[in-house]
Amino acid sequence: MEHRTCSAKQTREIAAQLASRAAPGEIFCLSGDLAAGKTEFVKGFAQGLGIDELITSPTFTIVNEYGGGRLPLYHFDVYRISALEQMQDTGYEEYFYGDGVCVIEWAQFIRPLLPEDAIMIDIEKDASRGDDFRRILIKRGK
Repeated sequence: MEHRTCSAKQTREIAAQLASRAAPGEIFCLSGDLAAGKTEFVKGFAQGLGIDELITSPTFTIVNEYGGGRLPLYHFDVYRISALEQMQDTGYEEYFYGDGVCVIEWAQFIRPLLPEDAIMIDIEKDASRGDDFRRILIKRGK
């Protein structure tokens, strides 16, 4: 599935729609360049789950947990993971196979750990179409 957005608000709306259909145990894997809109996507996803907390990227903590919505949200940022073994310290399997949903920024860095049915989301910028233009590709399966 492909979406095109021209604002951060539109990106958040697409993510919120996706979250409204999310099921426990689903894993959403985000990839894209720096400043592509991955964290904006997570903000919209949280809104779609009914989470009202401030969403920030867990760059140094690796994972942030958010509750209070339809499902718990486990927001990973694995940009700083340099070896797959480091993921063991996060207890990632409890999150991946738990009762909430995971959204992982920079998921390509931990690809071997991802389940086969993970939902892959690639966010691409195209400056020739404007600073806020994004192409969002969504597919199931790595």
